[in-house]
Amino acid sequence: MNAQPTLTIGAVAKRAGVAIDTIRYYEREGLLPEPTRRPSGYRSYGEGTVAQLRFIRRAKTLGFTLEEIRELLALSADRQRGVKAVRQRAQSRLIEIEARIAELERVRAGLAQLVEACPGHGAPEACPILRALSGEERR
Repeated sequence: MNAQPTLTIGAVAKRAGVAIDTIRYYEREGLLPEPTRRPSGYRSYGEGTVAQLRFIRRAKTLGFTLEEIRELLALSADRQRGVKAVRQRAQSRLIEIEARIAELERVRAGLAQLVEACPGHGAPEACPILRALSGEERR
């Protein structure tokens, strides 16, 4: 981290690949520290903010919630238990993702069956997709 914050919010946003509003939102949510202010009142940031934003973006890509990201950021500074706790959080996230994938595979299989059963023509009341969506049983 630079001791001297010198970057504008626009420069930080561009370097981190996020919108300016995203930076302001993360500041309000406590994921980023309040920036120093220049005499003009403009926000001034250091390179550490860019690194934190990249961390947040990558964590979001891996499916972590903002609350979990807040915890991960705090744990990243914990030299005693940080790595173990981070691994536990990631392992929990992995289990949740695997469960979601399994559910999506069940949904895909069911939808594929309905698509296969639908002739794509005829009366709407005979369409197996529409019947399934309306909760009607097969006759």
